[in-house]
Amino acid sequence: MEIIVAKFGGTSLGNGERIKKAAESVVREYMKGKKVVVVVSAINKTTDNILKIVDDAIGKAITEKQLADIVTMGEKLSIRLFSSAIESLGVKSEYIDPSKDNWPIITDNNYLNAKVNFKETEKKSKELLKLLDQGIIPVVCGFLGRDDEGAVTTLGRGGSDVTAFLLGHCLKAEEVIIVTDVGGVMSTDPHKLQTAKKLDKISVEEMRDLATHGAQVLHPHALRYKDPDISAKIIGFESGDLSAAGTEIMGPAENQMLKTSALSPRPISVIAVVGEELLTKKGILSELIDTLTANDMNIYGISTGQNSITLFIDKDVADKAHEVLHEVVVRNDNLSSISLGMEIAMITATGQDFIDTPGIITKITEPLHKNKINIVEISSSQTSVVIFVDWADGTKAYELVRRVLK
Repeated sequence: MEIIVAKFGGTSLGNGERIKKAAESVVREYMKGKKVVVVVSAINKTTDNILKIVDDAIGKAITEKQLADIVTMGEKLSIRLFSSAIESLGVKSEYIDPSKDNWPIITDNNYLNAKVNFKETEKKSKELLKLLDQGIIPVVCGFLGRDDEGAVTTLGRGGSDVTAFLLGHCLKAEEVIIVTDVGGVMSTDPHKLQTAKKLDKISVEEMRDLATHGAQVLHPHALRYKDPDISAKIIGFESGDLSAAGTEIMGPAENQMLKTSALSPRPISVIAVVGEELLTKKGILSELIDTLTANDMNIYGISTGQNSITLFIDKDVADKAHEVLHEVVVRNDNLSSISLGMEIAMITATGQDFIDTPGIITKITEPLHKNKINIVEISSSQTSVVIFVDWADGTKAYELVRRVLK
């Protein structure tokens, strides 16, 4: 039988009517013959209200262990309400909190931002299968964990999303469904632009970057547990239907599951365009890019400074790029000169957990420093670090970076 994990956010549980509607959507899937594991957040604003009370009553005197124990009350209330709502519809349910022997999420003892012990969690999660085989719908606290001593921990903000994808992975579920206050992932914040449209599909990599830069529909930490073989989607609670289309989350690509590195197969040339206070001049960067695009030339990287713009171009077209960009420099009064510089190598290091790894750039670049390899340019995103070095140092630099990522 198909296993699905459905996570309900705080807004989707905002009142009794919404809790009943959510429970009905779960029972509907159960009646189709599916095994359903439910993950719930605290009811909307509950955690914020608890934190406000704690701050007013205790302030900074509260310990992390005490705070973790107190803030769990929101999720503990949610699972009891949700499980009872399911049973009121004639289906067996059991709520699962960290006090239960079959609690699945095991962590270290960092009470307010715990790290998951994946091996132990995978083992304990199997106990939920026993409930599913008995026709029982487990309702699990999102956001919470338990350490080896039995103390309650929390997974940090967005922890309920982590719980859902983690359980989906451990239970080898067919699908993880995230139920939120929007009908899916939008092209932009609909509260800011009414022209925002729902996306039918989005990749894990795109979703992670979007979430990290402020989109609150899904926490980026959760996506590290997104198994490429498990379907996942984000839907709105308004439909009351877990089979609603929403936005499908695709991937990740297999090589994104691990730390990897790559070396550009051909040299890349550096072109520097110089002018006074270029950052204050409108349209210059656009003109340079448009010129290269019109000539069918790809750009591997761009670096901007107060008085210069550096572009990284394939060596095979560098001479032509130099020529057409020189025409831009000649006709633009804000630009004074252009140079075609050294041949460089591009090394790309990729890893899902880079965003959560303090000092990852130092870790990657330190071996280059020790081996006296100069870094011409460096850029980074949520999951990758791109380093440009002299072409002659490319192979050696790549090997050093590759060893770091092992």
